[in-house]
Amino acid sequence: MRVPQDTHRRRALAITLGLVAAAACGSVAAQTAGQTAAPGAAATDWPNRPVRIITPFPAGAGPETVARMVAEKLQKKWGKPVIVENKPGANGFLAIDTFKRGSQDGYDLIQLDNVHLVVYQHLFKKLPYDPVKDFDPIAPLFRTYFFVGVPTNSKYKTVGDIVADAKAHPGALNYGSWSVGNPVHLGAAQLEAMTHTQMQHVIYKETSMLYTAVANGELNFALGSMATAGPLQRAGRIRFIAVTAPKRHPAFPDLPTVVESGGPAGYEVTGWTTIAAPKNLPKAVADKIQRDIEAALAEPDIKERYATFGYDVFPATREQFAAFMATESAKYADIVKRSNIALD
Repeated sequence: MRVPQDTHRRRALAITLGLVAAAACGSVAAQTAGQTAAPGAAATDWPNRPVRIITPFPAGAGPETVARMVAEKLQKKWGKPVIVENKPGANGFLAIDTFKRGSQDGYDLIQLDNVHLVVYQHLFKKLPYDPVKDFDPIAPLFRTYFFVGVPTNSKYKTVGDIVADAKAHPGALNYGSWSVGNPVHLGAAQLEAMTHTQMQHVIYKETSMLYTAVANGELNFALGSMATAGPLQRAGRIRFIAVTAPKRHPAFPDLPTVVESGGPAGYEVTGWTTIAAPKNLPKAVADKIQRDIEAALAEPDIKERYATFGYDVFPATREQFAAFMATESAKYADIVKRSNIALD
């Protein structure tokens, strides 16, 4: 019996549609299986090309030096170039813009500090980035505390002396920093807020100018790290009277904490940096980066270099670090509000 031509066409069409559907199901199954296996595979294959670490710090700065030391360790571990690219200036916004326009698969990483991640959102009405949505802080690199530095011949022997004088002469005392909103500025503003005093904030263009001003007596005091204020302290031109940490610093065991020196209870000022990746990086890749950075930071030569900077390794899981940043953000939000500080 002869089959009509349109029947042949319908059968051919049905077969074709069946094959397409089967192929589609196979493709979905393969993709699902690939998604299940991807994290492990991604961690095994990653990196297969050079990795870039963008830093907002200038060449030779303490945090930038740390980034280069870690990059060297990672390059040996990964067998691929790990390039540190300096993008200083504009409050770190140049580096952040470069990062946001870069690779989103982990081949572009960025070094950020506490100002970028927990302070600026409280100082600027509009930021060119979202500190929560644009970054996944993977591994904190270090934490450092500051010292309260005064001129060598200063009458202030303790933080309590500074507070008492500030209360007796509102607005007469001054302190310095290199910009609005950095930890040195906000740390001093925090001291004002916690002691209900008023002091003048003086801004200098460079850290070297800032601590020279302390040494020369132009400033009553300034907070500084071992890396920034340490050279003049070692030269005998600045005297440290306290450390802004919860316990005494191992390099200065005889130096009291701010609380021990007559300052307010609970006072603590810290600075830190982290390596961050783009959001939504596969967990296996993010975990690999974190593990390898932590391994690098545990090596003896980096620990020795950290001691010269006054840096401490800051071990934390990403969950612990996220909780820490939330606490820091709330603290700085309160300081900024109470001190009525703004940048725009």
